[in-house]
Amino acid sequence: MTSEVADSVEAAAAAPTGFLGRHGATIEYILIPGAALAGALVVFGIFVALFGKNPLDLYFYMYQGAFGTWFSWQNTLTRAAPLILTALCTALPAQLGMVIIGGEGALLIGALSATSMALAMPSAPPLAVQFAMAAAGMTGGGLWIMLSGGLRQYRGVNETISSLLLVYVALAILNHLVEGPMRDPASLNKPSTREIGAANMIGSIPGTEVHWGLVFGVIAAIACYVLIYHTTFGFAARVAGGNIRAAKIVGLSVGNLILTICFLAGSCAGLAGMVEVAAVQGRTNANLAAGYGFTGILVAFLARQNPLAVIPVAILIGGIGASGGLLQRRLGLPDASVLVLQGIIFVFVLASDALYGRIGFLKGKP
Repeated sequence: MTSEVADSVEAAAAAPTGFLGRHGATIEYILIPGAALAGALVVFGIFVALFGKNPLDLYFYMYQGAFGTWFSWQNTLTRAAPLILTALCTALPAQLGMVIIGGEGALLIGALSATSMALAMPSAPPLAVQFAMAAAGMTGGGLWIMLSGGLRQYRGVNETISSLLLVYVALAILNHLVEGPMRDPASLNKPSTREIGAANMIGSIPGTEVHWGLVFGVIAAIACYVLIYHTTFGFAARVAGGNIRAAKIVGLSVGNLILTICFLAGSCAGLAGMVEVAAVQGRTNANLAAGYGFTGILVAFLARQNPLAVIPVAILIGGIGASGGLLQRRLGLPDASVLVLQGIIFVFVLASDALYGRIGFLKGKP
């Protein structure tokens, strides 16, 4: 009895006290990425100053190009839509301790699958074609990323390497099909498939020029959050991600978890490919390889792999991308200069990972 009392007293003493003790970890997840982002902006400002530009003008035009007007907001939200979905392709496997960086490949395969389905249904009602395209895109992308999961589970191949290499395989498949069997004879200068038809495009949210892909992304992020944090499947995935050996001991089917999570992750990126075809391009061509899958990796890491946090982070990163055109016109910077900023942000985010759990005042200790 005395031992139990002593244990209870010791546990109570070790328990976090005060506001910071209870919420310090949550504050860390906001403060550290925010500081990494601010640091990256400062470094980018110094980089721009070396070329004779005023960093304050840089920050002003970045804000204007991303959020300063309603047109800027619409451009930002349009860019954020595929980023949300490709970020989920990295964030979901991370719950299992896997680092999947092949969202770009799943996006391309999803786009090809969706386009093939639309071209195979020339006389079907538009709504049926759109549903079929979404299903085909999600299935194609899901199977593509599940291939990385299968290689990890059954052959011991590192999923980071395999998913990255599969991006280049997907790009080769895209180029082969677009320039060969699926090529529209009328596309002379830029090889592409035939158009899916204006009636099969998914259109924009009423009152805006933002396509419905944004809504798809938000719904997918919320669904993934509920799946991971409010279901037994998600709990099992997080247990396996914390300690796969312990998960196997308690009887969890780690192999099935890996394959399922990878399929769901790839489905999100595949849906992004379908959206790019059905809402933006109207066909499949080389323009689909715009780097959304790689930028989604940055979004996922900056959001700390939290599906809900992916939404605002994708909007922020989408805004940075949207500001590139204004920076080019007003400051004479290359449009691709925002890619330099994204790279700096990624480096800062990775470097700041060592700070979690080491900020003393956030532990609530006197």
